[in-house]
Amino acid sequence: MTKKLPKCRNCKERFYPLNNNALQKFCMNHDECIKAKVEYDRELREKKAKREWNKKKREIKESLKTREDYFQEALKAFNAYIRERDKDKPCISCDKPAGKYRITSGHFYPQGTYRNIALDEDNAAGQCWWDCNKNKHGNLLEYRPRLEKRIGKERLEALDKRRLEVRKYTIPELIELKVIYKDKLKKLKEHG
Repeated sequence: MTKKLPKCRNCKERFYPLNNNALQKFCMNHDECIKAKVEYDRELREKKAKREWNKKKREIKESLKTREDYFQEALKAFNAYIRERDKDKPCISCDKPAGKYRITSGHFYPQGTYRNIALDEDNAAGQCWWDCNKNKHGNLLEYRPRLEKRIGKERLEALDKRRLEVRKYTIPELIELKVIYKDKLKKLKEHG
């Protein structure tokens, strides 16, 4: 059985590859095909150079990240998990039914002030974004009794104590937390 001859990418004619090169894509029999080959090779070099530059750029960006950058990435993954976890629950502060509002991850103890518990699941719950979170600054007077109802008095008292602890996350901890919350989010979405 004879092998089928390749077809030139440019002129579409079948041709015998030079030096039995099975990967040859152009016949090289016409000036237009030679020009097309030169252009094709140039495009490949440019794509390779762009891939290499993008890889180097990612490495440079990664090397310039601060602990705050890692914290924000972990917080983003955490908040996405909380929104998904509580998407079918009413707002923690005003009991608006799920689906009637845009949900956000509302922190009982503000994450900007209490960094040590910003990534604590007991400190965050689904909250209506516009009314309670934005306009009423978390609507904390209504938040606390509903949070106690949701997580229990013991866990709320433990959260009250944890907020006073000094804690600085390390970069490896923040990377791990980001991965953990992305995995938790993925599992929630698969099962719900």
